[in-house]
Amino acid sequence: MKSVVWLGDSRARLREFPADAMRVAGHELEQAQAGREPTDWKPMPSVGLGVAEAVYVLHAFQKKSRKTAHADIELARRRFRALIEERRRR
Repeated sequence: MKSVVWLGDSRARLREFPADAMRVAGHELEQAQAGREPTDWKPMPSVGLGVAEAVYVLHAFQKKSRKTAHADIELARRRFRALIEERRRR
């Protein structure tokens, strides 16, 4: 099982979700940890291409429309870039 790494306030935000949504998110994360595809996901190359050694939670938010808000994408993109930069320095 891969570890889950929470970036920024993603864990705190997830804990603010309704109980059912939090349970579903937990199940989806567990699927990813085990190397299986979550049931409801799509790649977001505009944020980043992904990494192999862990499951990084860049951002957690409740979608209220079909389109992901630009601000949410930008926050995830910034956190992903910071993660990649930190890994390069190691």
